[in-house]
Amino acid sequence: METTRQQKVARQIQKDLSEIFRQKSRELSGGKMVSVTMVRISPDLSFAKVYLSIFPSDENEKLLHHIQSGVKHIRLELGKKIRHQLRIVPEIAFFIDDSMDYAEHIDSLLKN
Repeated sequence: METTRQQKVARQIQKDLSEIFRQKSRELSGGKMVSVTMVRISPDLSFAKVYLSIFPSDENEKLLHHIQSGVKHIRLELGKKIRHQLRIVPEIAFFIDDSMDYAEHIDSLLKN
């Protein structure tokens, strides 16, 4: 169970990462729409799991690999935004949030 502090920090990181992906969409995501759907942060606030939803979802793994290769740059940008709120900028790990694809799959199965 997450503490209130973890939830607040996770929301702030989600908001700031969404802003970073919106501003730098060309270089980070190749023009695809990337949404930060959820952030889970460790109890000591040093590690964040970031779940991304990518549209269109045809080359998710390739884009995720591209984003992971630029994680140092993304963490630097995040550090510039949260430097007054947090003492330590958390390490970031990106994952694909495929809940929308799963919901579409279930919906298509129910229609048949």
